[in-house]
Amino acid sequence: MSAAAVEGAGEGFVFSEKPIELVSGDGVHLTGADGTDYLDFGASYACAPLGHCPPGVVDAVQEQAAELLYVQGSYPVRARTELYDRLGAVAPGDISKVWLCNSGTEANEAAMKFARSATGDQKVVATKRAFHGRTLGSLAMTWKKQYREPYEPVAGGVEFVDYGDVDALADAVDDDTAAVFLEPVQGEGGVNPATAEYLRAARDVTADAGAALVLDEIQTGLGRTGTLWACEQAGVVPDALTTAKGLASGLPMGATLVADWLAEDAGNHGSTFSGGPVVSAAANATLTELVERDLPGHAADVGDYLRTELSAAVDAHDLPVREVRGEGLLVGVEVKRGANAMLRDFALQHDILALPAGRSVLRLLPPLVVEERHVDRVVDAFVEVLGE
Repeated sequence: MSAAAVEGAGEGFVFSEKPIELVSGDGVHLTGADGTDYLDFGASYACAPLGHCPPGVVDAVQEQAAELLYVQGSYPVRARTELYDRLGAVAPGDISKVWLCNSGTEANEAAMKFARSATGDQKVVATKRAFHGRTLGSLAMTWKKQYREPYEPVAGGVEFVDYGDVDALADAVDDDTAAVFLEPVQGEGGVNPATAEYLRAARDVTADAGAALVLDEIQTGLGRTGTLWACEQAGVVPDALTTAKGLASGLPMGATLVADWLAEDAGNHGSTFSGGPVVSAAANATLTELVERDLPGHAADVGDYLRTELSAAVDAHDLPVREVRGEGLLVGVEVKRGANAMLRDFALQHDILALPAGRSVLRLLPPLVVEERHVDRVVDAFVEVLGE
């Protein structure tokens, strides 16, 4: 790492630089500038579902880049049109209208705008500990004050309720509500899964009020929780679903999938880089491989193994852990001491990369191609780090 890079890093930055320079990736591994081979159990915030540099995606990107790098969205291009069709085909239920963008926060802002335009209402209900993005509209629905306060005033009309509390949600949603935004599993908020009953209640409450149910599947979608979309496990079809992160294997791509009634009254919304040819080609290749290899099913199996082995290790070694929780390969381990210290020891002592979810939760988000042998290595390191 250069001296300039070290001097530029600090607590005031969203991403303070870590003392590990990464130069290449292959599958579930990343290689440092010093030649160290790291096992990636963070997948860069779930942005590498197929692992790093998946050959099919690399080939698709190179072929598209040689043919056409960019043309704006009002001109049909093969890669973008194919992605519209592909996303519509795999969408849960009938939310097959697709808006393409560059990130998860943009996808959520689009859903908020669509809901307000279609309903004529302004109020949005979100949940405590929610994270929906960092631009001003999505930031308004992000609960943590340290994210919002430096940039206020953010978009208004947002009310927060306790996550998982059906009565609180029902009390908050009224005739003035445009949308309810929910994560099927809160990621940044601590890896907190919603019950199927809660998601079904949210579906009923919003339908009764004429409001849109928006499910933020930016972290839970694309097979991460054991089905292509987490909402499928509850049998819930929202009015809008947002996805991003791994959609194009780490290239900047987001999407908002919406029902007809939202699409018809979506208002005037646009983006210069909506569905660029290269990122659309990457997304097509990513979705094809996710479905053809049944990586959601693989994530369910290996995720179950990961949670089972972690829980067994906690019991066998009396480790200072409050809970192991999650769905599929979105796993949180709530520890009784700081998660950041654990992350440091994982990386520097065991060459394993992971993520925090708040101060006390270790978040594990490996690529969906991870195997049980990789889990065994992580569990062994987990025991050593926490058992010290």
